[in-house]
Amino acid sequence: MADEALFLLLHNEMVSGLYKSAEQGEVENGRCITKLENMGFRVGQGLIERFTKDTARFKDELDIMKFICKDFWTTVFKKQIDNLRTNHQGIYVLQDNKFRLLTQMSAGKQYLEHASKYLAFTCGLIRGGLSNLGIKSIVTAEVSSMPACKFQVMIQKL
Repeated sequence: MADEALFLLLHNEMVSGLYKSAEQGEVENGRCITKLENMGFRVGQGLIERFTKDTARFKDELDIMKFICKDFWTTVFKKQIDNLRTNHQGIYVLQDNKFRLLTQMSAGKQYLEHASKYLAFTCGLIRGGLSNLGIKSIVTAEVSSMPACKFQVMIQKL
């Protein structure tokens, strides 16, 4: 419980710190999301390396995505992804109906425009984890009503 609270506080401080420096002109506002995603990418790489060191090799892309939704997500966010969908052509949609990093905010549409700030790190986290498993991807997030969100993972074929 304490480690979860620390993670939430650290994440909120990273976001607010980057955006405060953007307001002071140190960083361009558009680069904040990129910086957060890059931080998440590096963390995702490190975490996936630790989590998979004792697991068997994955047989395919879908197997990797199931691992991300169950084991990886449970370790980081203390719950599994609520829904995983795919078109079997390299696009996966991961849906979390009560995303931990958004539950601190209002459940209404009041803060909807600020949600992307709080999802950039997680997009990087997913992309970094997949990258370390040999999958190059583009990860985007979408929120229609808080605290539910969808992460769309587009696998890039080499």
